Amino acid sequence: MSPNLAFRSSVGSTAASAWAACLLLAAAPLTGQAARAVVGATLIDGTGSAPLENAVVLIAHGRIACVGSRANCPLPPGVPRFDARGTWIMPGLIDAHVHFSQTGWFDGRPDAADLRDRFPYPEVVAGLEANPERFFRAYRCTGVTSVFDVGGYPWTWELRRRFAADPAAPRIVAAGPLLSTIDFWLNLPGQQQFVYMASDSLVRAAVRSHAAFASDAVKVWYIMPPQPPDTARIQALVRAAADEAKAHGLPLIVHATGLWEAKDAIRAGARVLVHSVFDRPVDEEFIALARENHVVYVTTLMVFEGYLEAALGNVDGSRYPLACVDTTSLTLARSGPPPVDRLNPLLRSPGIQDIQAQGLATAMGNAKRLHDEGVSVAVGTDAGNPGTFHGPSIYRELELLQETGLKPMEVLVAATSTAALAMGRQAEVGTLERGKAADLLILGADPSVDIRNVQELRWVVKGGVFWKR
Repeated sequence: MSPNLAFRSSVGSTAASAWAACLLLAAAPLTGQAARAVVGATLIDGTGSAPLENAVVLIAHGRIACVGSRANCPLPPGVPRFDARGTWIMPGLIDAHVHFSQTGWFDGRPDAADLRDRFPYPEVVAGLEANPERFFRAYRCTGVTSVFDVGGYPWTWELRRRFAADPAAPRIVAAGPLLSTIDFWLNLPGQQQFVYMASDSLVRAAVRSHAAFASDAVKVWYIMPPQPPDTARIQALVRAAADEAKAHGLPLIVHATGLWEAKDAIRAGARVLVHSVFDRPVDEEFIALARENHVVYVTTLMVFEGYLEAALGNVDGSRYPLACVDTTSLTLARSGPPPVDRLNPLLRSPGIQDIQAQGLATAMGNAKRLHDEGVSVAVGTDAGNPGTFHGPSIYRELELLQETGLKPMEVLVAATSTAALAMGRQAEVGTLERGKAADLLILGADPSVDIRNVQELRWVVKGGVFWKR
């Protein structure tokens, strides 16, 4: 879910590069060929290694059979060649924090703006469950080939099997319902996306349920009340979740946007922090904990801007191109701001834009410092929250990471190999290496000199299937 509403931000941003075209929906599935060689492009493999000019990527049966120089990858006779001279090849982008249970606007988050008289929440969720394909074009159109759904209704688990063989869908990893330290109300009768951690036995039963559904992780929504009545009790419940998850071989991932909670989550056994810390600068103790425990730190910087942009009705494409956003969400976002009296009080409180700007600045500084200190930083957007649309929101996330001072190649690694590590799929995706899935982007400009060049898409390849711009 999203960070606490009190810390979202609406800071100024540079205009997105001109970009209006998007990928066509017609696939070219290798025209019946079992193999194809992409030749002549400059290779950026996602490991952080220097680009390799005039490279070869040999694709066979949806996987990478060979990648490297022409000398190291001689082409078998008769293999069709895809002439990619004058382009750059990189791994497909990975968004390590999305929510298929949310729409990108307030109809999916009535806690942020209560519009249920116009958009009954049960109907909104039923529509998302019935038609998650609504967002597939948005991901394909922006070059996102894998996503990590880090919390939602139980049906999000089924998306993995349902679309595993669909070349039009991103690869989906899912954590299922969240275990929450507060009794949050955004559920449905008979369906919970928030499971209240009321007792040790309930927590352990919830984790066992996750294991029964072969969940890819157990997520804890670590929210501390302003004056917690019993901090030790909450800490004990988080540790019960961690203990049970470990017993079932499930990684523990934690929403912890405050520095105190983030430290405690790591001590409890968190492998992934799915948000930035943005209440205060990280300190030496946190850095040591994250480094020693090999924590992956997922950024979600741009969601700070998204809420206020949506609340103010300022969705105009100035932060990133909107051509790939699904038409339903974009139409709603452009219909004007929600009535002020329907907004969460935090979104209409005096000085909220200044508060949000400070929160974003802190989060950006933390991301840069952690990266420089050797902590694994991965790209995630919190897609599905109001103003953070599935798909192209990742462009703004990449741009903000570059603005922190990370080099373009470092941002690229965060959005590919490190993001794959965050979702536990580093053996399958994230880098262009022999044996991995043939998920790659063919670009018309060099992303290693400016990360905004990932928007210069010519082709997206997902599992060996080519999608043309």
